[in-house]
Amino acid sequence: MAYLKILGIGNALVDIITMLNDDQIIRSLQLPKGSMTLVDRSMSERIQFAIEDEKRLLVTGGSVANAINGIANLGVPCGFLGTVGRDDLGKLFENEQIAQGIQPLLIHSELPTGRAVGLVEPGGERTFATYLGAASELYPNDITPERLNGFDLFFVEGYLVYNHALIMAAAQAAKKAGLTIALDLASYNVVEANLGLLNELVDTYVDIIFANEEEAKSFTGMEPLEAVENLAGRCDLAIVKVGKEGAYIQQGAFQCKIAAAGDLVVDTTGAGDFFAAGFLSGLAKGYNLEKSGKLGALLASRVIRVPGAKLTAEEWKEIRKIEQEL
Repeated sequence: MAYLKILGIGNALVDIITMLNDDQIIRSLQLPKGSMTLVDRSMSERIQFAIEDEKRLLVTGGSVANAINGIANLGVPCGFLGTVGRDDLGKLFENEQIAQGIQPLLIHSELPTGRAVGLVEPGGERTFATYLGAASELYPNDITPERLNGFDLFFVEGYLVYNHALIMAAAQAAKKAGLTIALDLASYNVVEANLGLLNELVDTYVDIIFANEEEAKSFTGMEPLEAVENLAGRCDLAIVKVGKEGAYIQQGAFQCKIAAAGDLVVDTTGAGDFFAAGFLSGLAKGYNLEKSGKLGALLASRVIRVPGAKLTAEEWKEIRKIEQEL
């Protein structure tokens, strides 16, 4: 059976995952806890100085790039479109994509490769401070028919909404090419800052929408159950994740609740990305919504057990075995 082919577009970043003993550094830097904040190069360097004595892990990241990594490891053909610098971190990002079997549709910039400092507190809550660097140099004219050719589903990172022209051009090009468009709402503060454009995007172009509880509340003003019903009335398929309570999925009149698959939490980085990876992979393989949701929950439960959004080959082997039993 031929699977649907998925193209992700987003910020190509390298994550600097930092395990903290408390929230003192987060408070001293005045970062909003549990969210993603865009910072300039100077602030990024200040943050990296503040954490230089803390335990750190360097892994390739970016929200949709994390999801595409998960999709590739589930055997679904996929690609990623983004911009990296001509530096060591850019080479790291590109080599990692090739090693995972992802088709790298990467553009190269003279700016440094973007990096996201992930500050992880005991209990797993993470706060990100992101310097986009080269990732900011993705432009509307980079979304060409040639780059979209051969793909069936286009997964758009909500963080791109800060570049209004880019995200609208991407949605318009994908719709014109006949691709199904999936959007992740990224972060509650991103939603709050870009509410008007997101409403237009969802109502006009989006087929599948992912949101967590806070993002759904920021976008609709509603609690999760009402929010998933509202969103499913505005696009074809809606998913609202509710952390350890699982996720609600709705398409038309059909609704189901997916239970969370585990409760061991080391670092929540990538949990939503990996849920999306499992869910979209399930759709690509022809699974029904419930099984796709269970696959998403399985991936999310595994990635929160480890620092950063990467799993080992052995862990992926175990996941693929469990997938057959869902």
